[in-house]
Amino acid sequence: MTALAADLLAHRQPGHSLERAFYTDPGIFAQDLDAIFYRDWLFAIPAAQLQKPGDYARVKIGAYDVILVKGADTRIRAFHNTCRHRGSILCQAAQGRVAKLVCPYHQWTYDLDGSLLWARDMGPSFDPRAHGLHPVHLRDLDGLIYICLADTPPDFDAFAALAHPYLAIHDLHRAKVAHTTTSVEHGNWKLVWENNRECYHCSANHPELCASFPLDPEVAGVSPDGSISARLQAHFDACEAAGAPAQFRIDTNGQYRFARMPLEVGAVSFTLDGQPACRRPLGRVAKREAGSLLKFHYPSGWHHFLPDITMLFRLNPVSATETELTTYWLVDRDAVEGVDYDLHRLTEVWIATNDQDREVVENNQRGVNQPAYRPGPYSPDWESGVSQFVDWYADTMIRAQAQARLAAE
Repeated sequence: MTALAADLLAHRQPGHSLERAFYTDPGIFAQDLDAIFYRDWLFAIPAAQLQKPGDYARVKIGAYDVILVKGADTRIRAFHNTCRHRGSILCQAAQGRVAKLVCPYHQWTYDLDGSLLWARDMGPSFDPRAHGLHPVHLRDLDGLIYICLADTPPDFDAFAALAHPYLAIHDLHRAKVAHTTTSVEHGNWKLVWENNRECYHCSANHPELCASFPLDPEVAGVSPDGSISARLQAHFDACEAAGAPAQFRIDTNGQYRFARMPLEVGAVSFTLDGQPACRRPLGRVAKREAGSLLKFHYPSGWHHFLPDITMLFRLNPVSATETELTTYWLVDRDAVEGVDYDLHRLTEVWIATNDQDREVVENNQRGVNQPAYRPGPYSPDWESGVSQFVDWYADTMIRAQAQARLAAE
C-alpha cells in the first residue's frame, strides 16, 4: 500500500467518508486493484448469458482481459484472453459464438476447454499440451458466475453455502437475459458503492424507483447492532413459511449480505404500477408479495431477486474516477417478449434509476475533486450501510498491507 493510503487509513475518522485521495489518486486506485479486485472473487456474468456451446463473453478488470466460454460439455470456463504463442488477444468482440478459439494473428487454435488443438510449423519437439490457455478460477453459484484472478483464490465455499438456500429457489439456470445495459460513470468505484448502500438520496432523485421501493432506512441499510423491527421480522417469517429464505445473513467481515425485503404496500415488482414485470415467474417463490432478495458481495456486484424477474448489477473499476456498471434483466427462458413481458415496462424503472445514480455519483465526484472537500459524517439512521462498506474497504486494505509486509520479510 502507498504510504499516503496507509497514513490516511491509520488516521481516518470512523463514521465519515474517506479522504479525497481515496476517490481521486491513481496510485491508490492501482492499490485497490492489487489488494481487492485482483485477489477476490468477482461476479462476472449470469450463466444464462452463455446459452449454447461456443458462446463467450469478455470481462475486463483493470489490466486483465478474461474470456468466459461455454464448452461442448456445457461447462463454463474462464481463460486469460491472450494467445500462448506471442500474446495476441483471441476474442475481440465483447461477446459472441465460436466453434473454436482461434488466434487472429497466426491461427493457433484452441478447443473450448482451453487445450491447444493446432499450431502450424512449430517443430518436432513442440508439445501442444504445454501450451493450453491460461485458466482463470471460476465458480458457478446457482447461475451466478464468479471468477478470481489470484493464483490462489480465497475460500469461496463459506459464501456459497450461505448463498445457496437463498438463490436456489430463483432457478437462474432456467433464465434468459432479456436485456443488458452498460455505462461508464465518471466517479470512483467506492462512490458508486456508497451511493448504492443507502436510500437517503432516493426521495429527491428516484421517483420511478420510489413507486415500488420503500423509503425506509431499515430496508436499504443494516442497523449497527443487527437488530430489526417487528414489522420486518413478520415479513421474514411469512416468506420463510412460504419456502423463500428471507432472514438477514451477513458475513462477519461485512463483505456480503442477503435479506428478502418487502416492497411498498401493494407492489410486487420494480414497475411504475408495482405489478409484475413479467407474467411468467422466474423461480419458485410462492409468496407474491415476497419483495426483493437483496444481495451484495463486495467489490463487484449487487443483485435483486424478485418472484417474476432477477436483476444483476456488475461494477468494474476503470480508473480512479471512472466506473463501468453493467445491468442484466433476467426472465424465465420460456417467457416471450410481447406476450409475457414488455421490454420497455420491464426495464424503465432501473434504466431511469441507473441514469439518475450516474448523475448523483458524477456530481459527488466533482465535489470531492475540489481541494475544499473534507470527509463528512454519515447519517446514523440512513447511511449505516455506507459506513459499513467504508469499514470493510479500510479493513481489507489494512489486511492486504499486513500480508504484503509479512511476505516481504
